[in-house]
Amino acid sequence: MSTEEQKETGTSTETVAPAEAIPAPADSATVTGSDAASGGRTPGRASGGAPRSGQRSQRHEGSSPRRTGNTATEEGPQLVEKVVYVNRCAKVVKGGRRFSFSALVVVGDRNGKVGQGFGKANEVSDAIRKGTDAAKRAMKKVTVVNETLPHEVYSEFGGAKIVLKPAAPGTGLVAGEKVRAVLEAAGVSNVIAKSLGSSNAANVVKATMQAMLSMRTADQVLAARGKKKKEQASV
Repeated sequence: MSTEEQKETGTSTETVAPAEAIPAPADSATVTGSDAASGGRTPGRASGGAPRSGQRSQRHEGSSPRRTGNTATEEGPQLVEKVVYVNRCAKVVKGGRRFSFSALVVVGDRNGKVGQGFGKANEVSDAIRKGTDAAKRAMKKVTVVNETLPHEVYSEFGGAKIVLKPAAPGTGLVAGEKVRAVLEAAGVSNVIAKSLGSSNAANVVKATMQAMLSMRTADQVLAARGKKKKEQASV
C-alpha cells in the first residue's frame, strides 16, 4: 500500500526496532537481579544521593535529641495534697434545693513547707481544686528538726487550742486527723499533739499552722540576740 493510500484510509504503520538495537541512555544505571523485578528502580534517590539507610545514620549521628516530659526531677519535689474537710451547703429555692460545697485542703512538700487553702464551688472537684490552688499560693516555711519539732508550743485560733510536743524517733504522729494532715505535709514524723478547744476543722488547721510558724530553733534565737552558737555555754 502506498503512502497516499494510507493517508486516505487513515491507517498508519510504525517500524519498531528490535530490543537489542535500542541503545541504553548514557547516564542510566544498570538494572540487575531484584532491581529488575521491582521495576528498575535503584535503591538510591533520583538525585544520586546516598541510600536512605546511610542518610538515616547521618541524621541520628551525634547526641540523641533530648526528651522532655513531666518528671519529678524537672518539676522539683512533688507536693502532698490532703483534703481535710468537705462541707455541703443546701439553699432552698422555688422548685427544690441548690447544693454548694466547700473544701479545706493542706498542701506540703514534706520538707518544711506547708500551706492551707479553702475553696468553694458548686461541685466537689472544683472546690477541692480551688482549695489546692489557694494552699499552694499560701505555702510557708516552717521549722522542722530531725523530723520533729524544736520545742513544745501552744497556740490558739478562735475557739481552737492546740498543744504540740516533740517526741523521740519512732514515736510517730500521736494526733488527730486535722493536726496530722498539717504535720505530715510539713514532713514531721514524731510529735505528740492534743486539741483542747473547738473541733472546727478550719480553726484547728489554722491553729496548727500558727503553732508551726511560731517555732524557732536555738540558733535562730541566739542570732536574734546577736550571739553565736559557741557562746551558748557561757549564757
